[in-house]
Amino acid sequence: MAAVWAAAFPVVSSLGPHRVWGASACVGYLCAAVAVLSWRSLGRAVSVWIAGIGAVLVPLVVLVLTGGAQSEVGVVERAGLLTVRQGTPYLADPQAVVEVTPYLPGMALFGLPGAVVADGWEPLRYLGDARLWCAAAFLGCLWAAGRVLGARARPRGTGQLVGAALIASPVVALPLAVSGVDLPLTGLLCLALALAARHRPVAAGLALALACSLKWTAWPALAVVAALLAHRAGLGAALRGTGVAVAGTVLAVLPSALLAPGPLIEQVFAFPTGRGEWETPAASPLPGRLLADLGPFGWYAAMTLLAAGGVAVAVSLWVRPPAGLVPAADRLAVGLCTAFLLAPAGRFGYLALPVLLSVWARLAEAPSRVAPARSRVVAAGSAARPVLVGGDR
Repeated sequence: MAAVWAAAFPVVSSLGPHRVWGASACVGYLCAAVAVLSWRSLGRAVSVWIAGIGAVLVPLVVLVLTGGAQSEVGVVERAGLLTVRQGTPYLADPQAVVEVTPYLPGMALFGLPGAVVADGWEPLRYLGDARLWCAAAFLGCLWAAGRVLGARARPRGTGQLVGAALIASPVVALPLAVSGVDLPLTGLLCLALALAARHRPVAAGLALALACSLKWTAWPALAVVAALLAHRAGLGAALRGTGVAVAGTVLAVLPSALLAPGPLIEQVFAFPTGRGEWETPAASPLPGRLLADLGPFGWYAAMTLLAAGGVAVAVSLWVRPPAGLVPAADRLAVGLCTAFLLAPAGRFGYLALPVLLSVWARLAEAPSRVAPARSRVVAAGSAARPVLVGGDR
């Protein structure tokens, strides 16, 4: 299925980076399928790495070397350069839609390496590609979340194989190769949920603060993490985690809010919701977008439904707070799906974030179905050992 899905991109997509990814990923997934059928013992592990090479490594290297990317990669890199030059990532008077920065100031961090090497040695400039740093942040967050959650009785190497399979899947491989700007947000949300599930409110708040300073679509996670902390560690832990998250977000956004309040509001909030001077390119035919296209009444109807969906999720958190990682990830995924479907502007690609949250949580918490061989031997030996009582000792 993954190979068929990837094969459609060179045929139906009008974006060059998507066509490059589709061609490479299709070959990788087909070769992975052949590996599974050819080697019974090592086929699964080999297929995962083959899929990763075809769907992630090859297209990423090709696109970085040729400069092929979705427009948001250039936006993030320009945001980093503007932050170095003027202290804020927002142009006061953008002349085209590509000069609009629809992200909060924290996203400019991934453009800073490009600003540093912009005038350097030509081969070194490739290291300034924002996708590389977005991917590094995402992978680092997943690794940290796995450490926080622990091994969960997996056999040696199983966790690494599961993680590699997730990264090689289309839901991660495509954005990682062509864009990557949503991956740090996803990784930080996974880390925040993992920390909250392990009763670490301050660390969860710090992870949330970083996520909430990238895009305001991360803000619903504040309520979910607070509900999880309150259920698992008490109201005091929820207040500490939420306080750290809010304070950290304010500190990250405040400089730009003081230096360029107008551009920040116009570009970060008005533009993505279809109320800015420039029309957003996020125009997939989702319900909210279709309503907004009907005119002012439709836009207000979409916003009303969006608010109602947010209230419904908030009520569900109050009535039945999530008791663990998987329920919390599912509740956040439902909230984000509601937001993306009912927002006046959006893309189908945004739905990859809630899908990834739910899938990752299940993979991270799932124990191994087969106990390690050593554990089975020890258990069998313990069962067979006679119980000595009285004078038999």
